[in-house]
Amino acid sequence: MIKKLTTLLGAGALALSASLSTARAQDTVKVGVLHDLSGTMAISETSLRDILLFTFDEINAKGGVLGKKIVPVIEDPGSDWPTFAEKAKLLLEQEKVAVTFGCWTSVSRKSCLPVFEKDNGLLFYPVQYEGEEESPNVCYTAEAVNQQAIPAVDYYLAQGKKKFYLLGTDYVYPQTTNLVLLEYLRSKGVPLDNIGGGFKKDGSGKIISAGKYTPFGHKDYQQIIAEIKDFAASGDACVISTLNGDTNPPFFKEYAAAGLTADTCPVVSYSIAEDEFRSLPAKDLVGQLGCWTYFQSINTPANKKFLADFQAWLKTTTADGVVKEGRVVDSPMVLSYDGVYLWKACVEKAGSFDVDAVRAAWKSGVSFDGPGGKVTTQPNMHLTKTVYIGETKADGQFKILKTFPDVYGEPHLKGTFKAKE
Repeated sequence: MIKKLTTLLGAGALALSASLSTARAQDTVKVGVLHDLSGTMAISETSLRDILLFTFDEINAKGGVLGKKIVPVIEDPGSDWPTFAEKAKLLLEQEKVAVTFGCWTSVSRKSCLPVFEKDNGLLFYPVQYEGEEESPNVCYTAEAVNQQAIPAVDYYLAQGKKKFYLLGTDYVYPQTTNLVLLEYLRSKGVPLDNIGGGFKKDGSGKIISAGKYTPFGHKDYQQIIAEIKDFAASGDACVISTLNGDTNPPFFKEYAAAGLTADTCPVVSYSIAEDEFRSLPAKDLVGQLGCWTYFQSINTPANKKFLADFQAWLKTTTADGVVKEGRVVDSPMVLSYDGVYLWKACVEKAGSFDVDAVRAAWKSGVSFDGPGGKVTTQPNMHLTKTVYIGETKADGQFKILKTFPDVYGEPHLKGTFKAKE
């Protein structure tokens, strides 16, 4: 009898434990975080992991999403592009995440895109990119070409620049962006001789690549800087840079050593923001341009509160690997933050975590008043948002020079600009 009672009690305890586990699972929702925390892109992406953790904690403190607390599942592809597909499959098929926030480079996004499309997952992508893509399984909170690259070129044209040197890291984002910029510059009357970096043509003579490219992790920019210095000797040149990751410090070190400055040959960098300046000689880069949909220097109550809340979180978080000192915020971080809140708004509008229902809510139009201003979802899976052009200061922040409100994200620009003869 005692043995039977013990067996019954044991079974009851197991049942209670299983019941509690089920209840806890019902009270939570898993979300994926797919960012490089090691390798060449960790310089940029670790901060995106941090801002996501902050955002999840902020939302959880207010009751979560549809009453469920967010539980992040973090995967580090290690800056190895094929690994993104493996990690995406793990998140979707094993962890059963409701949504994934991740990727920086376009090659990483394109690596895992087939997985998201096959499994009908949803990826929120927060970093400026080349366009020419519109997947129903990606929410592009990122800047499209017309929300970053083109406004910066327009600004330089208005400043009287006549020569444009195209430089980038050798992968799809710089290559495609520069082909769009080549068409755009030609449509503005800039002759081919005034577009530096070189061209590659196919057998018919059509230009299939424009600009100078270096691999990820490249360190030696001496020869390229010498070429830029010659190109800029006329005094009316600028550099359009799509260098990514840890190639930026050696480029700007060589740039400064050659005596180039923002006065002699300014650079607009599409992958350098406040966070990257933590590892760059900011004092040597005063006057260079950035073009983003957020700058930390935006002087609004919403941004001030966001910055204060993030700093307060840094002091108290126990999350592994979070650097707490000297932290700043930049556009990809804010677009990650905005993305989580837009996903939350879409889920609540749909009344469901179901991907098809969330996508339908996105396409119907949802807005969020973020640190950089109001962002609104579009039927083409992109965002309408404000674009800012800023000039770097010695403290690594940006002085805002020009603002373009409510810019509609247009991913399909290639082939739309006609050259002026």
